[in-house]
This record gives sequence, structure tokens and C-alpha cells, in this order.
Amino acid sequence: MKNFLKKYWPYIIIAIILLQTLRYKFTAHPESVALFTELSLFGQSEAYGRIGSGIVELLVAIGLFIRPLRQISLLGVVTLMGGALYFHITKLGFEGNNLPLAISAGVALVLATYTLARKK
Repeated sequence: MKNFLKKYWPYIIIAIILLQTLRYKFTAHPESVALFTELSLFGQSEAYGRIGSGIVELLVAIGLFIRPLRQISLLGVVTLMGGALYFHITKLGFEGNNLPLAISAGVALVLATYTLARKK
């Protein structure tokens, strides 16, 4: 068990960060709806951005633990979390519950980048 945790700790932490917000996205929690309404991704309804990003995050989190999909999943994490941080900086800000979300996105981004760089 110790070797497993030593080898997979970055993937576990990234997956936890990605999966923790899914219940809010998939159940249309008012804060999640408000956040995606403010973003208005591609001019679409908030539901498309909220559910679409949730599905992508779920697939990427699962892909982290499937060896042939690991690299592409890590690139997906970098893209998703880079986008999340971009929107926090440009549109959403860091007030209230946005600060913990931005910190989580930053941690996932750094871990995914570290893991990608370590593999090369």
C-alpha cells in the first residue's frame, strides 16, 4: 500500500480535486449555476458549461488511473485548470467561495504539470 501511495499520490490528489465539485455541477447547486451563468461559456446556457465541464472532469479523473490514457488526461487537467484559473482572474474573481475553487485549480494545475514534466 505504501508503494502504491508513493507512486500514485499526484493522481489521487488531482482526482479528488476534480471529483469534489461534480456533485454541485450535476445537481445544479445554486452557487454552481450562478458561477456558470456569469461565465456564459461560448454564449450558451449555463447548463451546457456546467454539465459539459463536469463530464469532461469526470472522464479526465478516470483517465488518470488508466495507463494508456494517463498522459492525455494530465494534458486535460492542465487545460481545464488553466481555463478555470483564467476565468477566476478575468471574470469571476476570488471573493467568497471562489478563492478555494481557484486554489484547488492551482494545486491541480501544478501537480499535473509536475507529473507531466517528471514523465519526460
